[in-house]
Amino acid sequence: MKEKIKDSELMEKIISLCKRRGFVYPSSEIYGGFAGVYDYGHYGILLKENIKNAWLRDMVQLREDVFGLDSAIFMHPKTWIASGHVGGFQDPQVDCKQCKARFRADHILEGFGVVADKMPLDFLNTELDKLRALGKLVCSNCGSKDLTSARAFSLMVKSNLGSPVDALTEENVTYLRPETCGGIYLEYKNTLDSLHPKLPFGIAQVGKAFRNEIAARQFIFRTREFEQMEMQYFHAPTETKKLYEMWQNTRWQWYLEYGIPVEKLRWYKHEKLAHYASEAYDIEYSFGFFGNSFKEVEGIHARGDWDLSQHAKFSGQTLDYFDEETKQRFIPHILETSVGLGRLFLMFLDQAYTEDGEGDDKRVFLKLNPRLAPVKVAVFPLLKNKPNLVAKAREIFSALRQEFVCEFDDNGNVGKRYRRQDEIGTPYCVTVDFDTVEKDDMVTVRDRDTGAQERIAVKELVSYLKTKLT
Repeated sequence: MKEKIKDSELMEKIISLCKRRGFVYPSSEIYGGFAGVYDYGHYGILLKENIKNAWLRDMVQLREDVFGLDSAIFMHPKTWIASGHVGGFQDPQVDCKQCKARFRADHILEGFGVVADKMPLDFLNTELDKLRALGKLVCSNCGSKDLTSARAFSLMVKSNLGSPVDALTEENVTYLRPETCGGIYLEYKNTLDSLHPKLPFGIAQVGKAFRNEIAARQFIFRTREFEQMEMQYFHAPTETKKLYEMWQNTRWQWYLEYGIPVEKLRWYKHEKLAHYASEAYDIEYSFGFFGNSFKEVEGIHARGDWDLSQHAKFSGQTLDYFDEETKQRFIPHILETSVGLGRLFLMFLDQAYTEDGEGDDKRVFLKLNPRLAPVKVAVFPLLKNKPNLVAKAREIFSALRQEFVCEFDDNGNVGKRYRRQDEIGTPYCVTVDFDTVEKDDMVTVRDRDTGAQERIAVKELVSYLKTKLT
């Protein structure tokens, strides 16, 4: 069972499965790879899209108060000056003078039990000097003790969009967005003017973001190009506490609905808040991938009116809201839910990866929630050299693929085909045998998790699978 897998082995097993079965590949691998960047293969994009659609369903389809958006990656340069990213979106970098490896100072200190997240450079360097004096400040890559002091390292990724001359002044530098919420704030006014929603209402989007991470070395958990799923909820300041609790409960329940055990989740309360924030909690998941360490998968933040106030100030536009009932005009406050799609992808793989049996009978399978599984149904003919079986299997496959993402597989014996489908998380396999074509027009449906098999009439197959998969 899964519990028997050593923590030290799980990371290697998941990364190996991701490449072997076409979930995730190292980017530019034929050129030696490109650190902190990954490509998603066939099953990877299917799983990723299912997670994305599950989030959008919960956020937009099932709610009347949240609207969708797909904002541009490139935005006016003043966007990032107004938001504070140009001046303050930085990580503390330490370099090894010997091997040129780069490290985050706060991560080094956390390895020695020092709480260093979001601490100023003076504090970080004082703590680093203490380790240096004790001979404990050592490069984890080459063992050298010749490490630099911490210095600010901008996470913003610059672009030369447009004329190079235009990029000579800071006001005209174009950046790839470091997070997707900026586009939501810039389209708040257009959403208000075109859709006429009343407060409270939210804007949700899924999109790419880019960060020049100092050390992106945790597979897809921390990458330089990634997708975020963010929702900004605009509301009156008097409602912040009530709505914050509502969104905490809503997002927590979403994880439970899609198969994450409650004991593998916890809340982390931020004690050190951004100057504009009144509350900040993270949902953390216990990753077997990281030795059962709890790590952030989603943040829920009360941001006040700072974002819209800043953009109103820098753009000269009026971004306030007039409440018809109270006859008051004010800048709406914002509650944010923000989650990394790659982190959820890794979380669901971590939770789903399962082994049972031993030796030649050992089986690896992804126990994914059926709604998230990349492929829902696989269809097999019992034997590939029997035209009547293949034709019937093809007929069933053609019908099922109108309803589900399906695969047809006639390569190798049925047992090997089961193992292949188990590894990509396919919930059900349908086998066409001689009885199907000669006797009863029934097929064998095999359950991924239990291995149990059931004979189902072909004419009832779609309704049977719909019930099982939903």
